[in-house]
Amino acid sequence: MERTLSVEEKIRRAEAIYEKRQGNTRPVATIKVGEREKKDLKLLKKMLIQILICTIIYLVIYAVQNNQYVFSEDFTNKINEILSYDTNFMELYNNVKNSILSLFSTTKENNSEEQNNIVQNAIGGAVEENVTTEGIDVAEPEQEKELSQTEQDIENVKNTTTFIKPIEGVISSKFGQRDTATGTVPKNHTGTDIAANLGTKIRSATNGEVVLSSEEGDYGKHLKIQIGEVSIIYAHCNNLYVKQGDIVTQGQEIAEVGSTGNSTGPHLHFEIRYQERKVDPQSILEL
Repeated sequence: MERTLSVEEKIRRAEAIYEKRQGNTRPVATIKVGEREKKDLKLLKKMLIQILICTIIYLVIYAVQNNQYVFSEDFTNKINEILSYDTNFMELYNNVKNSILSLFSTTKENNSEEQNNIVQNAIGGAVEENVTTEGIDVAEPEQEKELSQTEQDIENVKNTTTFIKPIEGVISSKFGQRDTATGTVPKNHTGTDIAANLGTKIRSATNGEVVLSSEEGDYGKHLKIQIGEVSIIYAHCNNLYVKQGDIVTQGQEIAEVGSTGNSTGPHLHFEIRYQERKVDPQSILEL
């Protein structure tokens, strides 16, 4: 029958067992936290350096592909050939490029919107008040005045034809509306009347061709001389020195002052037309 162990014996036996186990104990693996952290930091640093190198390579490739003036065409083709070998590398490059372009695009849009706001504010301020810069008033440019048809005709006659006075005399009736003493004289006068003695020689005011030589109608004996789109009427003559189809020169005697047709006394009815539209002779030359 076993002997019952006392408490002290049990304690001594337990200590002996513990010491025995301590002598045969297998080494236990220990984890050094500090070394693990150092190792992780080294890996992170290495990865960041690799990412930076890749980014630099991508930027260099982008510059090569988009700047043909710096690198030769052969060099660019070699780079493109190398890039074609690795599809994943190209995809990664395109992703980086698109991200950079989108970033620049967003920045550009923001700057453009800000500039538009500045311009609109500046224009609004200029409209509200007169803008002066260093004491100089800034005014709107004057709009060119549109000429009437009559004014255009006068300018065209002056620019295409030179005139001399057909006779010396006194203006007895001007161009345009007039008060008449008799009902036979038209109120709308189509030329300028120059009073002179009967038989005074009339000179051609221009060069030209005689396109009409007539004795009929209210003009009585009259001539029509054409030069380009300008025509001149010499009316109420006493005698005509030229006939239809003749070529006359400036200053040549072509007729005599008379009072034929619808006339109240000796004078020359001098009329100028441009494309058959009548213009005031006194706006063309001094009579």
